[in-house]
Amino acid sequence: MPIDQAANHCGVSVGMLSKLENGKGVNLERALRVMEGLGLTMLVVPKAHAALLEQAAVHAAKMDKNAAKERKVLIEE
Repeated sequence: MPIDQAANHCGVSVGMLSKLENGKGVNLERALRVMEGLGLTMLVVPKAHAALLEQAAVHAAKMDKNAAKERKVLIEE
């Protein structure tokens, strides 16, 4: 999705979305608005648990990818 469409979809300016995309400082409220607009969420956990959650996210992404492949095969049959 082009940045202007994403910004419009999220209700923020292109400049603000560009700052966020490039790791510049932005207002938390606007960052959360962008996340909401893109269907994302933020989970705040102790740093000690971050590695476990990253592993779980990788596993979930693999499961989603495998499920999508299976659906495609079923549709083609």
